[in-house]
Amino acid sequence: MVTITDKAKSKIDELMHDANLDNSYFLRVGVQGGGCSGLSYKMDFDNELKPGDQEFEDKGMKIVLDMKSFLYLAGTELDFSDGLNGKGFNFINPNASRTCGCGESFSV
Repeated sequence: MVTITDKAKSKIDELMHDANLDNSYFLRVGVQGGGCSGLSYKMDFDNELKPGDQEFEDKGMKIVLDMKSFLYLAGTELDFSDGLNGKGFNFINPNASRTCGCGESFSV
């Protein structure tokens, strides 16, 4: 399961509103090869499910992952920070054994 914090939910709602997306859209979260630690996180809005997708709901937000990404992101919490140390989404991933300094990539 992947969860989101209240701050992340608020920011995602804001982004969806700004992009004029209706409630048929959901948050697609995943991983892809790359980054300084081997795997990097990706997020986007989507409205089409693909075979093998894993679906979750947290705080009224539908979150979808492909099966490969689910293996790396199970138990992850998505947060949003707007503090002095940087602004953006943060993945709190219990499966990551090493994370790069910018927090955008990881390895297991």
